[in-house]
Amino acid sequence: MYLISAYFDEKTTKTLQKYIELIAERSGNTFMTEHHVPPHMTISSVEARNTEVLLPYMADLEKILWADDLQFVSVGAFFPYVLYITPVLNRYLQKLSEKVHAAVEEISEVKENKFYCPYQWFPHVTLGKTLTKEQMRVAFQVMQESFVPFEGRIVSVGLAKVNPHVDVWKVRFI
Repeated sequence: MYLISAYFDEKTTKTLQKYIELIAERSGNTFMTEHHVPPHMTISSVEARNTEVLLPYMADLEKILWADDLQFVSVGAFFPYVLYITPVLNRYLQKLSEKVHAAVEEISEVKENKFYCPYQWFPHVTLGKTLTKEQMRVAFQVMQESFVPFEGRIVSVGLAKVNPHVDVWKVRFI
């Protein structure tokens, strides 16, 4: 499986990483830190037989994507195991989703996860994963005590293999 993900400017990354580390420290769940999962927002998840099938399409995306701002406004969960932070789905994020989907849709050798298609995609940044019920409770408490809405900026898009997270291709917009 491969993820096409958005990555953030240094300030946003630092803020998100702080939340990830606080949750790991207080809950005892170190999945995100042990696996060195960087703060990112997955735009598309695809099954492909190899990286080479995807790379020409990533190069095409490099020409049509751009950096922009977003507002992180809420914390939520995909029960029973995942805690995330979510931005407002603004025009920029919708266009990002549509452009990535259009590129992936052209590749006959891949299958896109339906939950990452436009109008089905829920933009989010995972802060805690594989959480038990008690760890989820603690993670929510951490975020209740420390989270305030903030503005961030997407500055790059990348292609990564998962388990473990390994960047394969990345383009920075600024």
